[in-house]
Amino acid sequence: MKPGRILIALIFGVGVIGAFVNGAPLFSRFIYSSILLTLTAFIWTRWVIRGLGVERVTRAHRANVGDIFEEQYKLTNDGRLPAAWVQITNETDMPFAAGSRLFTLLQGKRFRNYTARTWLIRRGGFQLGPTRITTGDPFGLFTASKIFEPNGSLVVFPMIHKIESFPSPKGMLTGGQVIRKKSPDITPHSAGVREYVSGDAMKRIHWLTSVRRGKLMVKEFEQDPQAEVWLFFDALKKNHYQKTYKEQEVTFNDSLLRKRPKIELPPATLEYSVSVAASLVNYYLRQHRAVGYASAGQTYHVIPAERGERQEAKILETLAFVKADGSLSLAELIATQAALLPQGSSVILITPAVSIDLLHAVDELQRRFLSPLVVLLNAGTFAGPSGTTDLANSLRERRIPVVVLACGEDISLALSGMFTKTNFQEFHPWQTPESSPLI
Repeated sequence: MKPGRILIALIFGVGVIGAFVNGAPLFSRFIYSSILLTLTAFIWTRWVIRGLGVERVTRAHRANVGDIFEEQYKLTNDGRLPAAWVQITNETDMPFAAGSRLFTLLQGKRFRNYTARTWLIRRGGFQLGPTRITTGDPFGLFTASKIFEPNGSLVVFPMIHKIESFPSPKGMLTGGQVIRKKSPDITPHSAGVREYVSGDAMKRIHWLTSVRRGKLMVKEFEQDPQAEVWLFFDALKKNHYQKTYKEQEVTFNDSLLRKRPKIELPPATLEYSVSVAASLVNYYLRQHRAVGYASAGQTYHVIPAERGERQEAKILETLAFVKADGSLSLAELIATQAALLPQGSSVILITPAVSIDLLHAVDELQRRFLSPLVVLLNAGTFAGPSGTTDLANSLRERRIPVVVLACGEDISLALSGMFTKTNFQEFHPWQTPESSPLI
């Protein structure tokens, strides 16, 4: 029970007992004073809460794990009565979200501003709210709350680890057949001209043809034979494992603005797989490669290979929400998609599987003249079954490059390890070698 209510109850009780026993006017005043204070506190609280409001403003609605998320809060009191105290509670489902504050004595027709900063430690989508405002009377008798519904959302992309080098297949031999598919980018392979359409880049205008025909004409291009890069993500539920852990809060400190704290991935094969996929997407798109993505969780996702920042945003947003709840194996997913991939493309398989189905998937890719690479998570280090080492050895016997990644291992170092020219040509004799983490 609140102390203020205990005090009022004592005053009222003393007044009632005294009025019956003694009958002195003083005890009647105790009764009237307690009732008056109670009514005043109740009306004060209800009046003040009606005038209180809060606004939340943020510039960013997309961010990555490890980023700082900033929100501007504005607490206003549009009423005439002052608020003795106001508590703002951020009830978002974002883990360890900042923004909750306690203010004292907010005068009428005044406002308070403040900035809340949160380290983002979990991928996914989060509502920016709801926000609860709680206030009370100066005597501590009553409280009242008001809830403001979310006015926006935040999508947190997976953690991206910087990769210094990784195999970049060059496609089939130089001069191979052009892929008969129109490209929005300028390539060495011209496919003809067409009439200018609003929005076409000026650099694509073919001026000689435009003069000859008396109207603007632009050049069209086809994709070159350079290989695409495809990421196949294993979302089969039975293949993923996780150690027991407790999510740790990363408190914000102004002194850390220049130096980010180290945020550890949860010890789960799903989270490591997602971070690996995001890092590889970022790496290949920085190399101006066309990257595609495929996975079969509860939702079937296939994102055609493209270049550019927009493609990165599409794949990262898909990875932000991916779950290990699928029933389709990686081999089955590849069986449905492999025939649609251009020959010579690189296919990176990201999986914690320990079954021989992975070998069948690799055989299917090689049969279709595709270049498989495997990022194999060591399930045994994630509280899963053993068998990763044997599977990795079987892949190497098929001359398949493979990275074995254990729980707690640095993803940047694992994917950016050195891969010798000799070994690379042993796996891909038609390609130009680059540094690679393939083991």
